[in-house]
Amino acid sequence: MPNEHAEFDPILRDIVNYVYHKPITDEKVYQRARVALLDALGCAIETLHLSPDCRHLVGPVVPGTVVPEGVRIPGTAYVVDPLKGAFDLGAMIRYLDHNDAYAGAEWGHPSDNLGAILSVADWLSQQHAKGHARPTLRTVLEAQIKAYEIQGVLQQRNAFNEHGIDHVILVKVASTAVTAWLLGLPESAALAAVSHAWIDGHPLRIYRQAPNAGPRKGWAAGDACMRAVHLAFLTKKGGHFDPSTSTWTGRAALGAPSALTAPRWGFSHALYGGKDVIQAFPYGTRVMETVLFKVITAEGHGISAVEAAVQVATMLQCRQLVAERDIRTIKIRTQKPAVIIIDKTGPLRNNADRDHCLQYMVAVTLLKGSVIDTADYLDDSPWAKDPRVETLRGKMTVTEDARFTADYYDPAYRSVANAVTVELNSGEVLDEVVVEFPVGHHRRDETLPQVVEKFRRNMAFMFTPAEVDRIIAAVNHDEMPVEEFMGLFVRQKATCSL
Repeated sequence: MPNEHAEFDPILRDIVNYVYHKPITDEKVYQRARVALLDALGCAIETLHLSPDCRHLVGPVVPGTVVPEGVRIPGTAYVVDPLKGAFDLGAMIRYLDHNDAYAGAEWGHPSDNLGAILSVADWLSQQHAKGHARPTLRTVLEAQIKAYEIQGVLQQRNAFNEHGIDHVILVKVASTAVTAWLLGLPESAALAAVSHAWIDGHPLRIYRQAPNAGPRKGWAAGDACMRAVHLAFLTKKGGHFDPSTSTWTGRAALGAPSALTAPRWGFSHALYGGKDVIQAFPYGTRVMETVLFKVITAEGHGISAVEAAVQVATMLQCRQLVAERDIRTIKIRTQKPAVIIIDKTGPLRNNADRDHCLQYMVAVTLLKGSVIDTADYLDDSPWAKDPRVETLRGKMTVTEDARFTADYYDPAYRSVANAVTVELNSGEVLDEVVVEFPVGHHRRDETLPQVVEKFRRNMAFMFTPAEVDRIIAAVNHDEMPVEEFMGLFVRQKATCSL
């Protein structure tokens, strides 16, 4: 029988200790978190406007259901329970692959966690009359910073992808930890909840890889958020806290102390090839400090290739050359993760295929002469069926550059480099264009202002400039109750067909 007094695995203890005891005091980190929060919500509105497929997933499971004091879904009039709210928000933030990204041995998107955080916080904020603590925006930002950190630190040296496991495992783990804290669970209960997150069955990466790449990769984060919230609520309801002794008894929610390390049955042995899960460095704030924002709509490992392609397109235009007519070959040097994730030949069957194809991104950019946009990946985009795109894709070769890979994995450097070289039909080779740090990288001074402008563009699909200004002002009011902040995103009548 499991012993609820047994020592929990160090990975579990360190996560919970960080969430419950580590103060976050750096105001620069909070400012980046505010921008990241705006960015994620802007991505959600962009998805709602541009993706009919995702719109079909949003809203109550049973049509017409309205949950009293429930979670408001941005851009809609839907009011749902916290589990469905976590799914909807997580899916909307992630669906078009336009939210932030963080790299390591594993890849991921830390703002995925906001699906769980905002859902639980909005629900809790409306329960204050029933004696619940009323979370503020500052509460959300702290949970956000910590979820980013847990996910990013565990991404650094744990390649779940090598075992076919999708990176949303870390969304589930991080979101479970911070939602347990938001719900006021004692630390012992949070340990149990996080152990349950690790021992869940975990999604396979198959929906991100050819030939099975498909739209599930867009809602996988929502699924992970929903499960995290479910586990936190199950732990809250299934366990028992005795305030007279300040002790928590697991009862139905009893945790698994050796969830990772148990011989044969633990995560490491059953699913991770017998390897230890490694915490690369102590939890702090470095993930929020260095997260990559997607100012350009491209899979993160290809953004710098898109920037390079814009420069090549300018060279061609200056010489009155036409990409599909005058180019003989296109050589792309890149990092190992890009080769694994987005080096894709053969037919592209859907939006999910296209937005994870490096050759498609570069081809469309060369033909447009400007960066690829979200709409350019959609099934009804003219580029999706343009034979010139396939002509250029056929002229491309993609190779790994060892230095790019080493710099990518170096936590002190963290480049996401690509280099594009074009040979013309005349035999002339244009100067290679190398971009190491793409726009959106923390080393680029223009990143945060450009992310705010991206937010304005996305919000303009459904909100007036005055409404957007109010939201941008509100995000700086740390003591604003979450229900008031989320109320700014409600549309009593949706401006797109749901």
